[in-house]
Amino acid sequence: MTKFIIFTDLHMVPEGLTIIGLDPYRRLANGIAHVNRHHADAHRVIFAGDLTHGADRPSYERLKAILGELVPPAAMMIGNHDRREVFLQVFSGAATDENGFVQQAIDFADCRAVLLDTLFAPPYDYPVSHAGHLCQKRLAWLDRQLAEAGARPVLIFMHHPPHVTGFTSIDMIRLINGQEFYALVKRHGNVRHIFAGHVHRTISGSSRGIPFSIFKSPVHQQPMPFDTPDASLSVDEPAAYGIILVTDDGVLVHTEDYEIARRDAALA
Repeated sequence: MTKFIIFTDLHMVPEGLTIIGLDPYRRLANGIAHVNRHHADAHRVIFAGDLTHGADRPSYERLKAILGELVPPAAMMIGNHDRREVFLQVFSGAATDENGFVQQAIDFADCRAVLLDTLFAPPYDYPVSHAGHLCQKRLAWLDRQLAEAGARPVLIFMHHPPHVTGFTSIDMIRLINGQEFYALVKRHGNVRHIFAGHVHRTISGSSRGIPFSIFKSPVHQQPMPFDTPDASLSVDEPAAYGIILVTDDGVLVHTEDYEIARRDAALA
């Protein structure tokens, strides 16, 4: 049974800065310590994009330093708050494909994990750069990974959801070629689950018959009203990461609100 831990939307900032009064470094450090205590056996911890808030080198270096404390192996992805070239300067050993996109396929005993690069930039102009996009080169790469997987179940990890989520402002900056993505995925028929971030909310469901899960951030969350007009609005709610278990007959998905989680249960 393969176990994944997923953190998304870390929004790391330089030392001394905060986001709506919250310290992304402290919250992520607490999450890493929690994973080390309770999930040191994870096969991979996936960091699913928006690694930093401003895509600056000091934030990436700060993130790299704290990830050195993580016990399980890590896999890195990028999102709309990242800059591919700055990320790769700091994380020079990060996996990339033949075209330099930050994406990879990892095979485990019971599944293939495909990690996609959905960054739609440069240019870094709002709102275009905050939407996701898979160009023809990335789609061709995904096509090959799915073909090579054969009958092995595939889990796709991507920063931008390829479908609507119900949040008006966020849906304007989802993966803009989601129909093309789903047409490719459905043609292969081996994708068992799609995982995403970007929304800063815990969401689950299915689209085109394929289950999906979206996870909260370890820092700030999306306000719950669906018709919030501004995608940059944030609220202070508990930090979280996801736990994914591949079983003999499917995929289990849990969310751990690790800063308020209790393990000293008592009988009522």
